[in-house]
Amino acid sequence: MQSVTLIDGGMGQELVRRAGVAPSPLWSAQVMLDNPALVRGLHEDFIESGAQVITVNSYSMTPERLARDGARQHFDALQQSACDVAMQARVNAGRADVRISGCLPPLYASYHPDLMPSMQQAQDSYQRIVDAQQSSVDLFQCETMSSIDEALAASSVAIGSGKPVWLALSLDDSSNDAAQPRLRSGEPLREAVDALKDSGISALMLNCSRPETITRSWTEFTANNTLPIGAYANGFTSVESLRPGGTV
Repeated sequence: MQSVTLIDGGMGQELVRRAGVAPSPLWSAQVMLDNPALVRGLHEDFIESGAQVITVNSYSMTPERLARDGARQHFDALQQSACDVAMQARVNAGRADVRISGCLPPLYASYHPDLMPSMQQAQDSYQRIVDAQQSSVDLFQCETMSSIDEALAASSVAIGSGKPVWLALSLDDSSNDAAQPRLRSGEPLREAVDALKDSGISALMLNCSRPETITRSWTEFTANNTLPIGAYANGFTSVESLRPGGTV
């Protein structure tokens, strides 16, 4: 490895720990409504710990998730608040070199590629998120993409912003086949890499899977991938009990 970039840690789980209250279906978005200073402080702590990239705390702020949980009207204010606290944390830390990443997550629920809306609706929703964040961020991360279509929908819109785009795929934790790891959609990881490596993204990663799953899949992931690569695993052991609108 000739160049290593350190990104921040698990925002959602650490916010649950620091907030000291039971997580709601709005998850990290609720903290932006109740205590944005908590998020700013966590950004600052990640920077102090060596993070060179921090990600805006907007993972659960998609139009679909907010509508599901009766908070559709808060979209613009929440997106702006998430961007504002990240920028303020960078100022407070005195680290102008730290980059801020926008966040394009699964629109309705993590780990459920079957719930992805049509390609057009997905792109329309991702465009709303990009429009809300692009003046505040240095790059975009398409996170926890669980199918090839989900990855292409998010990345195609993010690339249109003109900013660098990093994309992270989520793997099926139940498969022990190191020779053919799969996305949570069941599609082979090899097919996803082939579909994405020339799409215009700037880096390809694995995320939101068990550390053991990522390690087991690493050889296959890197075999035909010429992009910069990375990984950030889940901090909990299973998503089997997680349902849309639920919490881990």
